[in-house]
Amino acid sequence: MDTIFPDLRRYGGAEAFLRACKPRAVLDMLTGKWATLVMGALLDGPRRFNELRRILDGITQKMLSQTLRALERDGLVTRTVYPTIPPRVDYELTDLGRSAGGLLAAIAEWSAEHADEVFAARRAYDERAAEPVRPI
Repeated sequence: MDTIFPDLRRYGGAEAFLRACKPRAVLDMLTGKWATLVMGALLDGPRRFNELRRILDGITQKMLSQTLRALERDGLVTRTVYPTIPPRVDYELTDLGRSAGGLLAAIAEWSAEHADEVFAARRAYDERAAEPVRPI
């Protein structure tokens, strides 16, 4: 398989760069917008479907269902159905999900700490991009 980084695999770092490798698939799953937010919402403990919908502003019922199903398939979330009328369903992070959730919490913390800097950089970039091109 051709790659720009053919020798990095020896050092354990290139697997995520290769499209067909397992670490890349896991990284793609973890960095999906809704997967990250759903897992973050479950860090405090089990939640019901509608509770997740209220917490996750902008998510549709269909997208939440798909995301929860994918996270359950990947072993990051468990779904517990209680035999009540109407049925009660709770979603909770597994041990594997909690370990990934710790990483996501660190990213969320970094995002909160640096959001102003990122938005200032965006504004500066947009201002530069709006200026006419000047010859050197």
